Amino acid sequence: MHRFSYPDYIEVFNSGDDEALVERFYHEDLTFTGGTRRHHGKDGLRSFLAWAHDGVREVMRVQHYAREGDVLFADVDMDFHATKERPDFPFGHLFPGDTVTVKFHVTYTLRDEKIAALNSMTWPPEYGVTKAPRLGGHPSQKAAYLAYTAAFSNADHERFSAFYTDDVTLKLTALPLIEGKQGIVDFYRPMFERVREHLTIHKLLADDDAIFVDTTSRFTALADAPDFVVAPLAKGEAVEVRVFVYYTLQAGLISSIRVARAGEPTKVA
Repeated sequence: MHRFSYPDYIEVFNSGDDEALVERFYHEDLTFTGGTRRHHGKDGLRSFLAWAHDGVREVMRVQHYAREGDVLFADVDMDFHATKERPDFPFGHLFPGDTVTVKFHVTYTLRDEKIAALNSMTWPPEYGVTKAPRLGGHPSQKAAYLAYTAAFSNADHERFSAFYTDDVTLKLTALPLIEGKQGIVDFYRPMFERVREHLTIHKLLADDDAIFVDTTSRFTALADAPDFVVAPLAKGEAVEVRVFVYYTLQAGLISSIRVARAGEPTKVA
């Protein structure tokens, strides 16, 4: 019998693979109690996680933990990063790009080195928590980047620009350098009135200094855009282009963005 490893549990939890988490670490005869919610068995936990993580990445930043016998206690600052709107989220109405941190105190009771009972209690959102720099190499910071792309794809200028330093620069293919947070917002605001850009991430590499992504940008015309810089578009038409994007970071915020095309624009249905 393998001894339960909490560091391994944290790693799998933070990967976002809920099925692997449930199968590997939980007992068949599980009871999960959190607030006013109670769920039984693996299927009950799966159902809860599917609801809780619908458009929200939940990432643990464990502050302290200790085990005595079959009981393990953890003090966890939990980051929730939204990639879709969740008006029903228990810790507040979330929009793409939002992050909320909640202090959890969790007790795990083990049976046969599997979690048979999980009891969690929370403090009010943002009360008594630590805060990590917004972007970087930690799983929570990578999840925050995905929230950033969701806010960008949602044309939410206030939320996506909150990830920038004031003096951020943007270099796009065949266009002059765009300078400053407001300069980037001023560039995209009129564009997004006619054309929306949706980002699909294929590969994400990040550390505390930089982020690299291999992504596909899909541009969809909300109105005729015959002069659109990527390709002329009529209302309803869309074009995709593969791009590599390199971001430099400063104190967890984006300080420069450089975009290079990795292919030619292609019309899509």
